[in-house]
Amino acid sequence: MIASQTFTTRDAWAEAAANALAEALADALAAGGRALFAGSGGSTPSPIYARLSEADLDWAGVMATLVDERYVPETSPASNAALLKRTLLTGRAAAARFTPLYSPAVTVDRAAAIASQALAAEGRPLDAVLLGMGEDGHICSMFPGSPTLTTLLTPGLKPAVYGVPAGRDGAAPPQERLTLNLPWLVSARRRVLALTGADKRAVFEREAAGDPAVNPIAALIAANAPLEVLWTEAE
Repeated sequence: MIASQTFTTRDAWAEAAANALAEALADALAAGGRALFAGSGGSTPSPIYARLSEADLDWAGVMATLVDERYVPETSPASNAALLKRTLLTGRAAAARFTPLYSPAVTVDRAAAIASQALAAEGRPLDAVLLGMGEDGHICSMFPGSPTLTTLLTPGLKPAVYGVPAGRDGAAPPQERLTLNLPWLVSARRRVLALTGADKRAVFEREAAGDPAVNPIAALIAANAPLEVLWTEAE
């Protein structure tokens, strides 16, 4: 269920990831005039988004959201929504509709409930998902040791957005977050995991062989969710 490709340059890696995502969105648009995309935050996907934004798609039919978000407004430099708007939702892709995970609710859990309702209202699974992976093996905001991890990785639940508390005693994450759960990822039509750096290969192999109850990558594999892993050791 894992298809892996290795690229010697970041340019080739970013181009391949953007092409895979654009292909999935194009297929969805051709089939029904609509497509849903969820992307990751951080600095790693920026070159992918820059290329994807140039894709010749009917972007007015695309809804874009995030696989996870820090519980901060878009004015914060830590906002994944702000990153997505700077790097993906520009040029041709500016016509896409954006659905945030963050809202200025009283609590992160209330914001998660609002985001869950908004995504459920789309009435369809995600067509393309871009994932990244941290050095600790987390994807989305599914952090090792988090009290929400078991719930997030429960395959029988409905696709939903959950609030993730800040870690204690220096554990990740340093601040509250919002994240899609495993069922959202499993139901997606195409999943791309984009990894950079030599160390990530060993982390991925460790996680893939781990316990699906506590290792997100292993949980995806156990759920028979095909995963396209695109590697580059170029930093």
